[in-house]
Amino acid sequence: MDPLKKKFLEKSQELMQELKTLRKEKGDVKVGEVNLKQVLTGMRGVKSMVWETSQLDAMEGIRFRGYSIPQLREKLPSRKGDKQPLPEGLFWLMLVDEIPTQEDVEWLSNEWDKRSEVPEHTFAAIEALPKDTHPMTQFTIAIMSMQTESVFAQRYAEGMSKNDYWDASYEDSMNLIAKLPRVAAYIYRRSFHDGNHIKPDHSLDWAGNYAHMLGIEGEDFKSLMRLYLTIHADHEGGNASAHTVHLINSTLSDVYNSFAGGMNSLAGPLHGLANQEVIKFIFELIDELGTSKPSKEQLAEYVQKTLDEGKVIPGYGHAVLRQPDPRFMAQKTFAENYIKDSDHVQIVWDLFDVVPDILNSLGKVANPWPNVDAHSGAILVHYGLDEYQYYTVLFGVSRALGVLAATTWSRALGFPLERPKSVTSKWIKEFVNND
Repeated sequence: MDPLKKKFLEKSQELMQELKTLRKEKGDVKVGEVNLKQVLTGMRGVKSMVWETSQLDAMEGIRFRGYSIPQLREKLPSRKGDKQPLPEGLFWLMLVDEIPTQEDVEWLSNEWDKRSEVPEHTFAAIEALPKDTHPMTQFTIAIMSMQTESVFAQRYAEGMSKNDYWDASYEDSMNLIAKLPRVAAYIYRRSFHDGNHIKPDHSLDWAGNYAHMLGIEGEDFKSLMRLYLTIHADHEGGNASAHTVHLINSTLSDVYNSFAGGMNSLAGPLHGLANQEVIKFIFELIDELGTSKPSKEQLAEYVQKTLDEGKVIPGYGHAVLRQPDPRFMAQKTFAENYIKDSDHVQIVWDLFDVVPDILNSLGKVANPWPNVDAHSGAILVHYGLDEYQYYTVLFGVSRALGVLAATTWSRALGFPLERPKSVTSKWIKEFVNND
């Protein structure tokens, strides 16, 4: 048994026993009350699931196993010569609640490299699609094509004990995470570079190799990918893509089916697709104003005009956060250190100065601050990755780390099929009238 799996087994068995005891002794304790507004507005804030890997605080932002993003950048191992944390270290932390050593992270990098070979039929499945198929559609189909290699599906068909569900889920998760950069890079090069593919460099780490296969060279970009794939990895379990993976996997559908469903959720404009909407907004802004160096006054007028037309400002607002997203701030810090002359980045910074005051003046915006999507596109454009239709695939590769670590925990803890209760509008009206 590999060292990470062995450590996970020890941790999960201990917690499973604790939760069993809690359910038996404290199962009737009320955690909260659901109000009608929550029933009618997408179950916002309803505490109804366990998600081990991260937790989101409205004021402090995301914490991975209790660590903030600035703390992770300080404590997680990095590649020699780079300041950004390695995503392998975050996966280790999310899975076993321990900051890994440099040796641990190097083992995991090598392990993922060993598991990274993609089946030929996956490339064939991608090639069967029109080249102008949206990259997220190609990505989801590629993930589904690899389901033929699911350890969980094979072992379940053979009569696997439920005590081993976690083991098969761990193997599937490790295999899928290892393969995603190769698949995602293949889609990028096929869609935007005439199928001129780049072979993996096995001397590189997981994120660095992904950057290499995208074809954007330079240590700065590899460093950006390490940061990007770390900060997008997880955002507790209630967001749409994470919850979709959790729900599908609760049926004992394997990791491939579950993750593909989550990626279809991520592809929605109100979720992961928002990152392409932000840079599209900036491109349109530049075109309409006729300059890539607009003044803050020009930006304010454009933002107000956009709002007056009944549109939203993409990249601003969040269902939970009530402060600037720490993931936005991490990217801003990166840009301040590495990017000195980008008009697109400067526009992002100027919008940060302009938009919150305008949104606050409306008197009905709970969170006027930028979220993670407000910054990522401008940095990617600076490095030459301006095909914004692809941005959500980058997000998806990263999100695999969190949702698959959490999925392994769900199977280890034996969580049941998720089945909330629904009501009809007639029931609601009768309930309110009888209250």
